[in-house]
Amino acid sequence: MQDISVIILTFNEEKHIERCIKSLLAFTNKIFIVDSGSTDNTVKIAESLGAKVAVNQWINYATQFNFGIEHNPFKTQWLMRMDADEYVMPELGAEINQKLNALPADVGGMYIKRRVVFFDKWIKYGSYYPTWLLRIWRSPHGICEESWMDEHIKIFEGKTIQLENDITDHNLNNLTWWTQKHNLYAIREVIDLLNIKYNFRDFEAVEPKLLGTQEQRKRYLKIKYASLPLYTRPFIYFFYRYFIRLGFLDGKQGLMWHFLQGFWYRFLVDAKVYEVYHRAGKDKNAIIQFFKQEFGKDLTK
Repeated sequence: MQDISVIILTFNEEKHIERCIKSLLAFTNKIFIVDSGSTDNTVKIAESLGAKVAVNQWINYATQFNFGIEHNPFKTQWLMRMDADEYVMPELGAEINQKLNALPADVGGMYIKRRVVFFDKWIKYGSYYPTWLLRIWRSPHGICEESWMDEHIKIFEGKTIQLENDITDHNLNNLTWWTQKHNLYAIREVIDLLNIKYNFRDFEAVEPKLLGTQEQRKRYLKIKYASLPLYTRPFIYFFYRYFIRLGFLDGKQGLMWHFLQGFWYRFLVDAKVYEVYHRAGKDKNAIIQFFKQEFGKDLTK
C-alpha cells in the first residue's frame, strides 16, 4: 500500500461509497470519511470496508474538507481528495502504484483528469473533458480554498505534474435529486459571484490567470463571466459549450447535460442574483444581512 490517505466527505452516500472505497483499495487502505450526519447506511458500509469515520456538522464544503485535513488520523506523506460519487479507474490506481514512490522531492501535487458520466454516457465534449483537478498533494502543504463554490486545492510548496489516467464522476441518483441539489448549489454560486463584486471576505485562493493551470483559467473566466449582464451570460455559455465546443456530439444525454448544467442552472443562478437585488438592493451590508436572515449564511466567514 502507498503512503497516501484519502479524504471523502459524505452525507447519505450508500449508493456510491462502496464503489468509491473499493476503487481506492488498489493503492491504499488509509481512507478517512468525514460524514455530516448520514441517516442511511453510509457510515456502516464505510467502516465495514476499513475506513475511519468522523462526524462533523456541515457548514460548507471547504470548511468540512479542511476539517478532514486537520483531523486526518493517518500521518501519510500524501493526501488525496475524492468525492463519494467518484471512483478511480483501474489504470489510475496502477499508475499511482507505479509512480508515487519514484517522484522527485520537488513535486508537491498531482493533477488528475475527471470524466463525467451522465445517464451512463461519458460526456466528452462541450469543454467538459478533460477537466484537470489537483487531487493529490504532499501533506501538510495544501488546503481547500474557502470559497462557497468551485473549491480548489491550493498548495504552498512544490511543482505539479499531470497523471495520465482518470477518475470518473458517475452519480447514481435520479434527475429529481440532481435538480434539487443544483438548486442548492445555485445559492452558493450566487454568493461566489457576488463575492467577486463585493469582496465580502478574503481567503487563500487559487490565483486567477488566463494562461495558468486549468483551475486558474477557470477562476479568471469566472471573474469575467460575473461582469456580463444577467440572463445574457447563460445563453452565451450554453452556445459556447453546445455548438462551439461541440457538446451536441454527446448525443441526447449530452443535450440534457449541457442544457441543464450549462444553461438551466446558470439561468437559475441569475434569477437568484436578481432576487437578491430585488429584495436587498445593491448595498453590501444589506446583502450580507439578507443572506443571514434568509439562509442563515454569514458571508463574511
